[in-house]
Amino acid sequence: HETTGAVVALGPDASGIKVGTNAVVCSWVGCGSCAHCKQGNEHLCGAPNFIGVNKPGGYSDYVMVPHPRYLIELGDLDPVKAAPMSCSGLTTYSALRKFGSILKDLPLVILGAGGLGLMATGLMGKLDFAAPVVVEIDTAKRSAALKAGASAAIDPKDPDAAQQIRDAVGQPVLAVLDLVGSTETAELGLSLIEKGGRIVIVGLLGGDIRIPVPSLPLKAITLQGSYIGSPAELRELVTLLREKGLPDTPLDCRPLDQADAALSDLRAGKVIGRVILIP
Repeated sequence: HETTGAVVALGPDASGIKVGTNAVVCSWVGCGSCAHCKQGNEHLCGAPNFIGVNKPGGYSDYVMVPHPRYLIELGDLDPVKAAPMSCSGLTTYSALRKFGSILKDLPLVILGAGGLGLMATGLMGKLDFAAPVVVEIDTAKRSAALKAGASAAIDPKDPDAAQQIRDAVGQPVLAVLDLVGSTETAELGLSLIEKGGRIVIVGLLGGDIRIPVPSLPLKAITLQGSYIGSPAELRELVTLLREKGLPDTPLDCRPLDQADAALSDLRAGKVIGRVILIP
């Protein structure tokens, strides 16, 4: 579901893009008739036809795209380096937009420095946002976060991790992006957030949290989920990156026939950044 490539053929009714054009595939294809789809939020469709999820995806030499509107021209962007934009790029871009302009002056706390965390950190520089404070248990990934532009990278296992985070932010914590989505990270975010703050949860690791209901109005906090992003947001992202360049996140390029090994490495936590499979 993270795919780029060159257009090699068009169906008889297809128009609006030329053969040979390098494009990123917007994989988030909805049913086209529900309320979400009519609002342009096909990623929230209840009966989706997602490429690479519900339909055959990019682990192949060719991929079928149902309409040219799901192909976004890359211009001069490297199609190999741009491949993660259709999911990890879009997912983090959409999540970052939910914080609004506050991130220009206020450091965001990012929980997790996997592929999404490093992507979010890199994108923040392209958006002219303040450098984030990243929280990550893995030493190598903390180092990668600093290289990607984080102002600090903190180990949540440290006994004084919460105070380290507050000190690194340097002002009340009003923005937390949870890219892990576990009981521990959600509870950490809730313990950090100050009055009027916002927590956006993207990660899907799993778990449960208990929140005293009065704390929500008394602290006036917002707890929000964010799932992928809309086709329009992907177009915005690609337009931004065609102007400012791709974020400098770690990429590990491998032949397509190494897909199984790449997935095994990912499952084992051995991947820093993203693996790119090349046919």
